[in-house]
Amino acid sequence: MLQLRSNINAADNSGAKILHVIGIPGKGNLKIARVGDVVRCIVKKASPVGSVKEHEKVLVVIVRTKKETRRVDGSVIRFDDNAGVVLENLKEKLPKGTRVFGPIAREIKDLGYNKIASMAKEVY
Repeated sequence: MLQLRSNINAADNSGAKILHVIGIPGKGNLKIARVGDVVRCIVKKASPVGSVKEHEKVLVVIVRTKKETRRVDGSVIRFDDNAGVVLENLKEKLPKGTRVFGPIAREIKDLGYNKIASMAKEVY
C-alpha cells in the first residue's frame, strides 16, 4: 500500500530513479494505492541521459509493494521494495522504457499490462 507522498523506485530504464507519489487519478478521495494501480508521480531523481527528466509529472503503474497482497486463491505475496513503471500512454498501457528490472506481480498481467509483463524477467 502506497500513500500520497510515498517515494518509490523506478523499475524500468526510462531514466527516472526515484518517484514521489502526488495523486491517484480516477479513485476519487482514495488515498491508498496497491499493486496494479496507476498513480501520478513527480520524478525526484533521474538519469541525465534518460527520456524522463527531473521534476516532470508522469503516470506510473505500481508493480511491487512491501505491504503484502492477498490473492483470490489465499496466497500472499510481498516484495522487498516499492517500485513502479513509468507509462507513456494510459489508454494503451504502454511503458516509456524498453526494459523492466526485477520481478513484478502477476496482477499486472491480469490487468492488461502485457507489454510490461513480457519485458519483466520474473512474474510472481
